Amino acid sequence: MTDSTSISKTRRRFLSDNFSAAVSFGVGAAFGSLAQRFAFGEPPCTKSLLAVKDESTGLPLLRLPEGFRYRSFGWSGDLMDDGTRTPRAHDGMAVIAAEGDLLTLCRNHELSDDGKCIPVAEGAPFDERARGGCTKLVFDTAKGDFLHSSVSLSGTSRNCAGGVTPWGTWLTCEETVLGPRDRDPYKEDVLRTFKKPHGWIFEVPLEGNRDPQPLTDMGRFVHEAVAVDRDTGIVYETEDRTTSGFYRFIPNEIGNLAAGGALEIAEVVGQDDLRGGFSDGAEFDVRWHRIPDPSLAHTPNLGTRDQLGVYTQGKALGGSTFARLEGCWFGNGLVYFDATSGGGAQAGQIWQFDPRTQKLKLLFESPAKPTLNMPDNLCVSPRGGILLCEDNNYGATEFPQRMFGLSQQGELSLFAENNIRLAGERNLYFGDYRTQEWAGATFSPDGEWLFVNIQTPGITFAITGPWQDTIL
Repeated sequence: MTDSTSISKTRRRFLSDNFSAAVSFGVGAAFGSLAQRFAFGEPPCTKSLLAVKDESTGLPLLRLPEGFRYRSFGWSGDLMDDGTRTPRAHDGMAVIAAEGDLLTLCRNHELSDDGKCIPVAEGAPFDERARGGCTKLVFDTAKGDFLHSSVSLSGTSRNCAGGVTPWGTWLTCEETVLGPRDRDPYKEDVLRTFKKPHGWIFEVPLEGNRDPQPLTDMGRFVHEAVAVDRDTGIVYETEDRTTSGFYRFIPNEIGNLAAGGALEIAEVVGQDDLRGGFSDGAEFDVRWHRIPDPSLAHTPNLGTRDQLGVYTQGKALGGSTFARLEGCWFGNGLVYFDATSGGGAQAGQIWQFDPRTQKLKLLFESPAKPTLNMPDNLCVSPRGGILLCEDNNYGATEFPQRMFGLSQQGELSLFAENNIRLAGERNLYFGDYRTQEWAGATFSPDGEWLFVNIQTPGITFAITGPWQDTIL
């Protein structure tokens, strides 16, 4: 067991969701005026973005503000130090440890098909027929280069996002509830050959998880991300469905999630459904209801098409509905999360929950997809800004996927664009990948490096530059 009082301040400062400035986001006149300007068609604040060449390949893979530079690493198919090829579908990621100039990151791979699992040199996979998992990366901040990569978890499915813990581990979340012989709801003629049920959260320590065991009390549902309140040890969880709940897990022992606990769903008082439009700055009270059976993946009598067993239980108790909850991050003593398709324009909402006051506040609702189109992963920078990663594959794709900063004054500013177009370079990848999503954004402890993924073709980037010239 790791009690919260025993986690040293030195250790805490290295964990990537605790780096943000100790201030909350102001909402009111600034957010209101911003929304009004957007409503009349004014674009978000932008700086001129330049096509910048990757220092690893020489290719202009990203568009960034002047003065920024980056290196790519861990392309899908690249050989890792343990002899395994880098898996595809790079997704959630975070810094889980730092020692001197060396940072260790854990990275998800959102692979959902069944088949041969990622090979592991030590230990065993959770399910030999599940292709998802996690890899470990080591980065040297002094050299500005990646040094090492290896497998850290194997045999899981559709590892989407997750979250870092105060005790220096990564919680990886399965965005599926399919199990042995389940029929894929998107491919109805396909029966999965998994050996075990999926839909869980797994904990990945620094040295990797050699004997993966699901944290069953944290729920079996279509997980997205988590955020740990380091003052209480409570874990907040998001669900990526068109009908989503916002959950919290109250552990029996802080720092020992395997010891079990209680899963609860949020009721936003007076608001049964928050998928529609609201004014920026709208604030609501929250209360919680305990889920009777957190391992119930499917609603009884509806089969695998449903996949809403946990949500349905919570809804019957008074839980509120959100639209595709995805990114989730703890910073400034607050929990930030986004509803990817929420709002009147179905273009996204950014929410803030205060655990101390039990208040939920809408920070920003996108008025139109050209302004901000379906934010997915998010993180809070050491300087207090929120970084938003777009994933608009379900919406308009006439422009590249982007990353935005959202300032404490309510200013939305374009930070980066995906500029990946390949003609056979690097593992024989061909094609235009500019509409592929950003994922896994996380900052170094000192805020000088931003690490982020492009899910397809599967690349990790380390970006640095004059952050003082941005709102991040």
